[in-house]
Amino acid sequence: MRTTVFRPERVTIVAVLNATPDSFSDGGRFVQGDRAVNVAAVVDAAARLVEAGAHVLDIGGESTRPGSSRVPVAEEIARTSPAVEALAKRFDLPISIDTRKAPVAEVALDAGADIVNDISGLRHDPTLAELAGRRHATLILGHLRGSPGGMQDEVHFDDVLGEVAAELAASVALARDAGVADEQLCVDPGIGFGKHLEHNLALLARVGELRQRLELPVLVGPSRKAFLGALTGEPVERRDEATAAACAVAVFAGADAVRVHDVAGAARAVAIGRALRDAAAEGTA
Repeated sequence: MRTTVFRPERVTIVAVLNATPDSFSDGGRFVQGDRAVNVAAVVDAAARLVEAGAHVLDIGGESTRPGSSRVPVAEEIARTSPAVEALAKRFDLPISIDTRKAPVAEVALDAGADIVNDISGLRHDPTLAELAGRRHATLILGHLRGSPGGMQDEVHFDDVLGEVAAELAASVALARDAGVADEQLCVDPGIGFGKHLEHNLALLARVGELRQRLELPVLVGPSRKAFLGALTGEPVERRDEATAAACAVAVFAGADAVRVHDVAGAARAVAIGRALRDAAAEGTA
């Protein structure tokens, strides 16, 4: 059994590397159109993220922004597998493959990945659970209703925390039934995935309640997302400060991990959030 990624003594910082031409924040950075991924550029960027304090490198080959289109399996593998292999050879830290598809995940695991980050929580491809169990991979289960392309079309929650917790619990049950150990599981409430502003804020502010309900580590991914733009008026390229603020609040509220583009800023933010959370806990002891 591999050592758990999401350790209680730290806030785990997951760094984003998008090998896509169309991701909302950094699409086209490492691949443009039908061109091959610039693996050397991916490795160079990863080196800077590791130096800034990243604990995990998370690479994806399919944009999941609102309105995005599904990428064929072969294309997603072509975008991610060479980069995963290069990252695994260069860095002594876990590599995560951000995918909803078991065939993509399996090739990435063969190439050296340790983690499967499934934003759909096994709803898109339930066979991912069996794969993770068989390969003893860490599995991040995200919350998403529907598909990324249409996830913002008909958003409705009567009780966002309760409904997200219940739907994630169903994903966790599938993973456990497939043999994934609790030490290899993490949940993600899916900030920005099929939620409106008020839903995202509620989930961030009450992330500790979600953790208590599911009794598993919780990862949050607010990085540069539209709800931050709605609050600040800033365009996507100027949302790192707002991201850091959201990370600090989420960690104070109980988050175990954050997924971000700007690792240096997030590292400072989570240090403050964790210190305040510890201080609050001491005050109630």
